[in-house]
Amino acid sequence: MDIAVIGSNMVDLISYINRMPKEGETVEAPDFRMGCGGKGANQAVAAARLGSRVLMLTRVGNDMFAENTIRNFAANSISTKYVLRTEATSGVAPIFVDPDSHNSIIIVKGANAMLSPADIDEAAEDIKQCGLIVLQLEVPPETVYAAIRFGNKHGIPVLLNPAPAQPDLILDEVCGCEYFVPNESELSLLTGMPVDSLDDIRNAASALLKSGMKNVIVTLGARGVLWVNRNRDLFVPGMEVDAQDTTGAGDAFIGCFSHYLCKTGDVEYALRMANMYAADSVTKRGTQTSYATAAQFTEKLKEADGPEK
Repeated sequence: MDIAVIGSNMVDLISYINRMPKEGETVEAPDFRMGCGGKGANQAVAAARLGSRVLMLTRVGNDMFAENTIRNFAANSISTKYVLRTEATSGVAPIFVDPDSHNSIIIVKGANAMLSPADIDEAAEDIKQCGLIVLQLEVPPETVYAAIRFGNKHGIPVLLNPAPAQPDLILDEVCGCEYFVPNESELSLLTGMPVDSLDDIRNAASALLKSGMKNVIVTLGARGVLWVNRNRDLFVPGMEVDAQDTTGAGDAFIGCFSHYLCKTGDVEYALRMANMYAADSVTKRGTQTSYATAAQFTEKLKEADGPEK
């Protein structure tokens, strides 16, 4: 395996709305879609569609959504050996997308809240064969911390996407990550610093470096991405596209970045490719359904005269 994703899966319930209802009001929405999501699953699917061999460690419930989630992993060539059944409901994510393609998301963790450090121990021998561990925060923090310690113990680099943002995240526990990938709002919440300008973002990212982080990669949506470590400060501007739905764009970025990082070992190249992959994803509706396959992405790169490796 190339990548072990230890994290969440959700069922996305996406309503395309003209506006959010006021208290006590019922409004009609023009469209609805249901699909597979969850930050962990999204990142796994993006990497797998690009050609990475992905192991997914996650928990599903005992309801109607579980079989569909497992089938979806299998359809995307993701190992389901450690997609574990749980006496609980599956995770769900009601998502509301407005006419400007902005989204609001509620998550119900369900079975995701039961993924434990013991599950990592059960999958240990297979995770040891992976070149990268990818984590998010839709599962219990103790499981995330255990995964980081596991990666450090066995010499496997770890990428942590600290989302959804958690102000009580223990930075000392996550400094063992090789790559820490927040968006700007998560960066602000974790540091207590403003992120109103690129200089503000640099300062906040530098504060994380001082706390022990090795590489801080801040995703800035349409504006692009900033990568800082003790030797580099690289800003990659975003691409202008006709955005239809931004849901899951950050996960598309991380899945693609993880794929090209494992494939080439070149962080800058992986960032540039991920920037383009995420931009392409927002031109289509849905979450995982918006993620290009390797062949589709190759065509997009040709059209955009993208970087070659």
